[in-house]
Amino acid sequence: MSNIYQLSAAELAAHLAAGELSAVEVTTAFLDRIDAHNEELNAFLHVDREGALATAREVDERRAAGEQLPRLAGVPIALKDNIVTRGMPTTCASAMLAGWLPPYDATVVTRIKAEGMPILGKTNMDEFAMGSSTENSAFGPTKNPWDHTRIPGGSGGGSAAAVAAWLAPLALGSDTGGSIRQPGAVTGTVGVKPTYGAVSRYGLIAMASSLDQIGPVARSVTDAALLQDVIAGHDPADSTSLTDVPGDLAAAVSEGLDLTGVRIGVVRQLQGEGYQAGVLAAYTDTIEQLRAAGADIREIDCPSFEYALSAYYLIMPAEVSSNLARFDGMRYGMRVEPEHGPVTAETVMAATRGAGFGDEVKRRIILGTHALSAGLYDAYYGAALKVRTLVQRDFAAAFDEVDFLISPTAPTTAFVFGEKSDDLMAMYLNDVATIPANLAGIPAMSIPCGLASEDQMPVGFQILAPARADDRMYRLAAAVEQLAAAPACPGLKEN
Repeated sequence: MSNIYQLSAAELAAHLAAGELSAVEVTTAFLDRIDAHNEELNAFLHVDREGALATAREVDERRAAGEQLPRLAGVPIALKDNIVTRGMPTTCASAMLAGWLPPYDATVVTRIKAEGMPILGKTNMDEFAMGSSTENSAFGPTKNPWDHTRIPGGSGGGSAAAVAAWLAPLALGSDTGGSIRQPGAVTGTVGVKPTYGAVSRYGLIAMASSLDQIGPVARSVTDAALLQDVIAGHDPADSTSLTDVPGDLAAAVSEGLDLTGVRIGVVRQLQGEGYQAGVLAAYTDTIEQLRAAGADIREIDCPSFEYALSAYYLIMPAEVSSNLARFDGMRYGMRVEPEHGPVTAETVMAATRGAGFGDEVKRRIILGTHALSAGLYDAYYGAALKVRTLVQRDFAAAFDEVDFLISPTAPTTAFVFGEKSDDLMAMYLNDVATIPANLAGIPAMSIPCGLASEDQMPVGFQILAPARADDRMYRLAAAVEQLAAAPACPGLKEN
């Protein structure tokens, strides 16, 4: 079968179950494609050819023996490099953890291995998940498969680029303020942030613990649902893990959604000034398609959303400051001793953190430490927590009026490398539409809805649903996907 790599995860699973493809054939097709294109894209930081093929051979042997295998057995996957994987380098794209081999697996990795999914390797990211462009990786930026002069989004640009370029049928990312959805928007892939607690965070190297969430990266809503079905579920090792999130999301997708009378709210604060004209045009076209299909489209006012970005950039750095304190040059990771003066715990920590962390990580640690300092806690961090509560209340009020909320996923398409490097506010504004969902802990998804007229780059359409309503979100996403019929990445198709 030619062009195995262009098949969806669902199609690969069907061919594997029918014996029309072997897991070794499928895994080899993707590994060969990685070999051919990763040097130019830099989507993968580590490729585990031997381990992936070993898993594939085991799946083929079990299937040949007549064993009933899980649905995605033999379908390969890539993992963002902040998801702990036993014996496989897990670096968070930072010099601080260069070469670190974890002694255990994250819960999601344990579940992926139990499913029989070959792990292709670890994907590039902004260092410790801090960024919106993957330009902050200590190992160089990832390129957008649609246009190699442009960013693939961040922090999970490696996972999104790998899926968009057919280097992997599925990937996992982590979403703290939009790090799955924004890369999805600018690479034309599907990116999902599940309800907070629906997927275990055990083994995810923490950035901001109250905001982080692991989720799927895929090329279709069905594929994303299949993957979330594998990784979701209660985990006693994660104290924030939920027990009552709907399962069998793939069934929800297949059931579909009759849009007649479905109440969909257009968030007034997440459109208009600052949004690229082509992004708004593709978004508006999709809204009109929903309206024509019978949906009840209403404008919804969420006034606290205007302050969500500011609140996020106080809460997130405060948690970053706390979580990254463990990288002190004493216990694990990089250790640097001072060139001059005494060697003490304080001087070793200063030298190690100075050499091991990049500029963006240092910037956020300093900001978070300042926000938590004596005399400023109430004025900054405490005030941000109050805004977070207001955001949660606005969502609750909105979902009393409508079934779903929608917005563009990102205000612009992928920008050119270096374009926003000297304008931090412009960089941070990339997350203006995605951050509210993280502050509230609700599920959100980005799906492609067309191309912007100015640059023919992908545009993302964001769907937000109430907490624990992931199944409803997937149903609407499947309906929008059918209406939008967004094109696939046109580049890198050759074998």
